[in-house]
Amino acid sequence: MATHNSGVFMDGSKGGPEQVLMLMSGYQPACVLGAAAELDVFSVLSSEALTANGVAQRLKADVRGMTVLLDALTALELLAKEGERYRLPPNLAPFLDEASPRNVLPMLRHQTNCMRGWSQLAWVVRGGTPAQRRASIRGVKADRAAFLLAMDNISAPMAPILVAKLGPPQFKHLLDVGGASGTWTIAFLRAAPGTRATLFDLPDAMPHAQRRMKEHGMSDRVRLVAGDFYTDPLPGGADFAWVSAIAHQNSRAQNRDLFAKVHEALVPGGRIAIRDMVMEPSKTAPRGGALFAVNMLVQTPAGGTFTFAEFDEDLRQAGFGPAQQLLSDPWMNSVVQATKP
Repeated sequence: MATHNSGVFMDGSKGGPEQVLMLMSGYQPACVLGAAAELDVFSVLSSEALTANGVAQRLKADVRGMTVLLDALTALELLAKEGERYRLPPNLAPFLDEASPRNVLPMLRHQTNCMRGWSQLAWVVRGGTPAQRRASIRGVKADRAAFLLAMDNISAPMAPILVAKLGPPQFKHLLDVGGASGTWTIAFLRAAPGTRATLFDLPDAMPHAQRRMKEHGMSDRVRLVAGDFYTDPLPGGADFAWVSAIAHQNSRAQNRDLFAKVHEALVPGGRIAIRDMVMEPSKTAPRGGALFAVNMLVQTPAGGTFTFAEFDEDLRQAGFGPAQQLLSDPWMNSVVQATKP
């Protein structure tokens, strides 16, 4: 099978066994990168070049296994090898060194956790239940922290842009539902001086949010409230609720319950804005949304991706007026809004 890695389909053509085999082999680089992120190989090599034996000693790993991993990372151009020593290239250090504020290691680790679930997809489809959860080599607590920080990895660069696209903010008090470390709270408050916010999320998110509010000088403008939106009421008094990347983890019944809680928390005339995938009626497009529905199938009991008509119906059932789609995006940055009468 000499053509397997020969650059087939670079011209965009389709068909033939090579296309199928190329798709199937896509897991290999991801597994190499994910293992390196979980072991924190890149951070070890950010300040000095080391041999495979040196890296293995630092990370308490097997020398043969580490040698194979480092050579694969070098082949993928994620490391440089000089003689028997490996180093992290300077141009990649900002993104792969744990000490860098710009690093994307949390998202790499989160995606590796997702990959463990995806590998069980056939069993999930047959049995109708989510994949069995397995902790990474870093442990359950570290996996949860990686998820929280991964949401910042993916949202921080786009949040100010998306907030600007929504136009001049028209709120006095923001309720950030499931706000994690506060990425969206920060973006909205920066765009709207003189406003304040309440960030609501699980207790383990609070230390991350508290630290980030302090770093951005917003501690006096943000109230942090710990709770579970599945079981607890939401803090009241806001005139604008932001529900970002939450709807997809729920069934439609769960979303109706959540939207009803948001409705109860908002003042009359308050608005809810939902940032998430919005699918075409066929649910086969956008492509990223169809694949993300697989992620929800694997990871959650009833989550999925939804159409605008489904969002509109569920918001009306929760007591809101007619919905409108403020932004359309092929990925996660569509925004649907509705107003509480």
